[in-house]
Amino acid sequence: LAVLVSGTGRTLANLFDAIDAGRLDARIAVVGADRDSIRGLELAREQGLPTFVVRPGDCDGAEHFSRTVFDAIEAHGAETLVLAGFLRFLPIPEAWLGRVINIHPSLLPAHGGKGCYGERVHRAVLAAGDATTGCTVHYVDNVYDHGPPILQAEVPVLPDDDVERLAARVFEQECHALPEALRRHLA
Repeated sequence: LAVLVSGTGRTLANLFDAIDAGRLDARIAVVGADRDSIRGLELAREQGLPTFVVRPGDCDGAEHFSRTVFDAIEAHGAETLVLAGFLRFLPIPEAWLGRVINIHPSLLPAHGGKGCYGERVHRAVLAAGDATTGCTVHYVDNVYDHGPPILQAEVPVLPDDDVERLAARVFEQECHALPEALRRHLA
């Protein structure tokens, strides 16, 4: 696996835990990011993994950014890419369609699309008065939060929920859903 991160690396840490516990038969070959000095890269380095950073501002547009990212991934022999809290739009080359997986903190297609991530999603769920939410693990295509789902996990929205409580329960489901989706993909 290759994993791309943009922040704290909570989802990356979950993958480490799933692999270490034998719940996911996979190896992380490389971790990449779109900016320096983030906790996700530190976590990868603590595990002895190679890392790379491709800054969009250093690239001549989205296609150049994508090509640079996938060149780095391929140089490390990765066969599947996991977007683990990666917040940058990444055009997917034809050869990688069906091999890039994302986890999103809602039941897509609800509360997906450009700008819908993290607390923004949970805030939108609460504002909409949704009775349920959850997470979706899906294949990535070249439209935000659009590719075919691999699995979804539901979470009830409780009357006393705020963004933090709801986010914590959704992330708990993400910790189970992503390794399971990867098992299905790798099978």
